[in-house]
Amino acid sequence: MVEIVGPRMYSCCNCRNNVALHDDVISKSFQGRNGRAFLFSHAMNIMVGAKENRQLMTGLHTVADVYCSDCRQVLGWKYERAYEDTQKYKEGKFILEKSKIVKENW
Repeated sequence: MVEIVGPRMYSCCNCRNNVALHDDVISKSFQGRNGRAFLFSHAMNIMVGAKENRQLMTGLHTVADVYCSDCRQVLGWKYERAYEDTQKYKEGKFILEKSKIVKENW
């Protein structure tokens, strides 16, 4: 008998709060502060911090740190604005660091 499981998700590694759906992964080849990171089209159960300009590997961006809404762990950031035309696709998207999230329902 097959057990029915929900959608494949990513959760906060600290408190297991669901923060993103696997179906919302755009790319797994990004770099975060602490190593590999994933680019997501959407995130949930998060809080978005204050906007700030940051010089990243791909140029200047306006970003806001993203926190787990339960335990307040920093999970990554949200791209608010990209200043280079080639980077505009990132606007409104989320970076979640691989070391800060765990897989659920896989």
